[in-house]
Amino acid sequence: MSLAIVYSRAKLGVEAPLVTVEVHLSNGLPGLSIVGLPETAVKESKDRVRSAILNSHLEFPARRITVNLAPADLPKEGGRFDLPIAIGILAASEQLPMEALTRHEFLGELALSGDLRQVGGSLPAALAAGDAKRALIVSAHNAAEAALSTITQVHGADNLLTVCAHLHGREALPKAEPEPPISERVIQDIRDVKGQTQAKRALEVAASGGHNLLFFGPPGTGKTMLASRLPGILPTLQEREMLEVAAVYSVASGSQRAISHERPFRAPHHTSSAISLVGGGAHPKPGEISLAHSGVLFLDELPEFSRHVLEVLREPLESGEVRISRAKAQTTYPARFQLIAAMNPCPCGYHGNDDNRCRCTPDQIRRYKDKISGPLLDRIDMHVPVRLLKREELQSPASGDSSTQIRDRVEAARARQIARQGKCNHQLTPPELDTVCPLTPAQHQLLDGAIDKLGLSTRAYHRVLKVARTLADMQGEEALTNGHITEALSYRNLDRQKH
Repeated sequence: MSLAIVYSRAKLGVEAPLVTVEVHLSNGLPGLSIVGLPETAVKESKDRVRSAILNSHLEFPARRITVNLAPADLPKEGGRFDLPIAIGILAASEQLPMEALTRHEFLGELALSGDLRQVGGSLPAALAAGDAKRALIVSAHNAAEAALSTITQVHGADNLLTVCAHLHGREALPKAEPEPPISERVIQDIRDVKGQTQAKRALEVAASGGHNLLFFGPPGTGKTMLASRLPGILPTLQEREMLEVAAVYSVASGSQRAISHERPFRAPHHTSSAISLVGGGAHPKPGEISLAHSGVLFLDELPEFSRHVLEVLREPLESGEVRISRAKAQTTYPARFQLIAAMNPCPCGYHGNDDNRCRCTPDQIRRYKDKISGPLLDRIDMHVPVRLLKREELQSPASGDSSTQIRDRVEAARARQIARQGKCNHQLTPPELDTVCPLTPAQHQLLDGAIDKLGLSTRAYHRVLKVARTLADMQGEEALTNGHITEALSYRNLDRQKH
């Protein structure tokens, strides 16, 4: 039979849609044509595949070869289809058994020598292959990553010849094993930060409920140092979360990350563009907010970012995903991250200091703060000042709880949230808040007064309730108290400064 059907996987966001590689040999002038919306790199497969087959001492048929990548309306990119095309040609020319193809999927770029090179997106492909009850054959360089899918039988191969031997049943490829996650945590201890009791408390609250947090204060007060300590007090990634993070990094070209239970921590420079932050490009790739999925996105010197760049964060902060639309396709990436930001009170950084060092005019200060829009500020649950340390505080030895002690409390608070509602407090919807945060008439009156005095929006009102719910969980209490609500309101410092 001169028709072979081979299964492979395309890369579309963190999904891996099925691509059926159909290879037909017919009479006519020898040649190889590829159809099915291939990009340039896919069209170049014909030369790589021909050389790889010949250099593997196999026969390249001197016939008219037509390769169809179905579905035809799905864009195909990269060299990931080299291996399935080569397998299809060998099967159609009766050099490989057809029956072995139905049980496997293939993914890999071929070198001219026939060696297999790694490609991006092997983990989503492995997950999809497992759902389809087929084994996956990839390059040995991708095998450990693809083997993270426990539902899939993954085989890593060094070259085309070993794949052929496996399909013939002469020498089976070994089953790939995943690399064990890095278990040792390199922790920057929060105890290293001297003073700043209120900021440390706010950091623990933010970690316990997954809340967004903004530190503001003069330069050199420890805002960046505090933010860098957040990963050390966050709970480790669960298996499902680790798989989601690994899938994002699998499709992100040039963004390598060792398999780890540690939560991602991304800190892009303030000159970053909107596309680098949310993702996109001619061939969409995940941006910083997706690379921070299930972890922390730290934006230092927040007002120095372009206002346009900051505004693109608004929708992902609410939805937990980012959808990139292009003429050819729509791509969705997960973006459920915890935003931590830091800023100065004015352009020079010293507004409000007792030494009267600041020379910024009121207009300069207003323009500086206006770079952060009200809708974005509303989405940040906590605004916390970080003050200058006194000389005796700076010279005193470090004190307070360690990151390990705080992390134990954070894990306990999150466990209460998961047991009650199945997610962190930060992810609660308004109807769910009515259920888990019932208020007494006196508490309604307290919040009504705060709304009038601070001019809180409906979104900010719900953020206050979420933080109050976290404060109650940290103390192991079922009902909210006036103290919880008052402390949650105290973290809306920038709302107070507007009135």
